[in-house]
Amino acid sequence: MNLEHDLQAIAHQERTLVFPRFDSARAWKIGTFLRELAIARNHVIAIDVRTFGLPLFFAAVDGTAPDNSAWVRRKSNVVAHFRRSSYAVGLRLQQTNATLVDKYGLPPAEYAAAGGSFPITLAGVGAIGSVTVSGLSQRADHELIVEALCAELEHDFAALALDKV
Repeated sequence: MNLEHDLQAIAHQERTLVFPRFDSARAWKIGTFLRELAIARNHVIAIDVRTFGLPLFFAAVDGTAPDNSAWVRRKSNVVAHFRRSSYAVGLRLQQTNATLVDKYGLPPAEYAAAGGSFPITLAGVGAIGSVTVSGLSQRADHELIVEALCAELEHDFAALALDKV
């Protein structure tokens, strides 16, 4: 995996996957789509869709553990803080051999710079929330969200997907 290439690809995903409008019905649709994908693919994941400060959708597929919910919260906190994908934040830290504690003083009990939370960006406004998944590898969590957002926003997932590793 080439970190710089992935960071550029994630930045492109973040610039492309922008909503013209976002409401609770759209959050429910995205969350439901992710849950249906998880069940069809036998993924054991927790799913969260929220605007900052307001949970709009949460589901835990059978087999998840309370730890998945904690990871969702911690990864979503990274998006709320940086307004970037938690995977991009984690890869950037990896590039510089830093941690959230070292560089920003953010406690690991509250923040996780691991893939699986993606900003909900509203055109003309910026990041207003996040879609978060926990249960797969961090790269797979990230890509599952991108796939769902591509489906919702009618973008070609193959064109935006990260390279296979």
